Amino acid sequence: MSALLHKPTAASGKVHDITPETAGWGYVGFGLYRLSAGESVAESTGDREAILVLVEGKARLSAAAQDFGEMGERMSVFERTPPHCLYVPGQSDWEATATTDCVLAVCTAPCVADYPARKLGPEGIELTPRGKGQNTRYINNIAMEGRDVASSLLVTEVFTPSGNWSSYPSHRHDEDDYPRMTYLEETYYHRLNPAQGFGVQRVYTDDGSLDETMAVKDGDVVCVPRGHHPCGAPYGYDMYYLNVMAGPLRKWRFENDPDHNWIAERDTE
Repeated sequence: MSALLHKPTAASGKVHDITPETAGWGYVGFGLYRLSAGESVAESTGDREAILVLVEGKARLSAAAQDFGEMGERMSVFERTPPHCLYVPGQSDWEATATTDCVLAVCTAPCVADYPARKLGPEGIELTPRGKGQNTRYINNIAMEGRDVASSLLVTEVFTPSGNWSSYPSHRHDEDDYPRMTYLEETYYHRLNPAQGFGVQRVYTDDGSLDETMAVKDGDVVCVPRGHHPCGAPYGYDMYYLNVMAGPLRKWRFENDPDHNWIAERDTE
C-alpha cells in the first residue's frame, strides 16, 4: 500500500491522526474523530491553529474559553449542505461533546498571526459549481484565501458526482515561488456514496520521481506532499473530500500539468 494512503485506524474514537512528523512534512495536520452521542474529546492547539469541521452530526463545542453551543446540522455529508465549522487559535483549548453520532475533523497548521475563535459556517459558505461536463464538481469554501479567517490554514469541501473527475486538470502547488506558485502541503479525506464504493487518486510529479495511483475507500486519507493529484469517481458512486492545505504563504497558486493544460484553456474559452 502506498505510504501516501492512510486507512482509518479504528472504527470509533480518533480514527486518523496525521501530524507533520508522521507525514514527513512541515505544515499540515489532520485528525478525525468518530463519536457516539454523549462522548467528549478535548485538545490543546499549542503553537498551531485549528479549524474544526462537523462533517456529519451534531456536537456542543467550546474553544478559547467560549461556549459556542450545539453546532452541526447535516446528518450525511452527501446532503451537500454547508458545514458547521469553528476556528480555534493557537495556545487554546477546545472541547467537543457529541449530541448525536458525529464525525469531527480537526484541521491544523502553524499559528503565525492572531485570529479570534469564531464560527466559520454554515453562514458565509455557499455551494459553488466548478468545471464543465464530466469535470463538474461542487465546492464549499470553508476557509480559502478569500476568507480572512486564519493565519495558515486553507480548508475546503468538494463534492464530485458519479462518473466525474475532480482536482482536474492535474495541477501542482509544490514550489515556494509566489505569485507563480505557492508551496502547499495537502490532505484529502475521502467519502463515497454508497459507502462500499471506491474512488481513484493519482499523485505524480512531472519527472516521474513520484507516481502513485491509489484506490481510495470511504474514510481514507491521502497525503499530497508534492506533484499533481487528480481524483476520479467511478460511475454509480459520488465522491466527497475535505481538503486541508498549508505552507509558508496562505495563498493558493498552482500550475496545471502541461500535458493536460489544454483542457483548462478550452473550458475557459
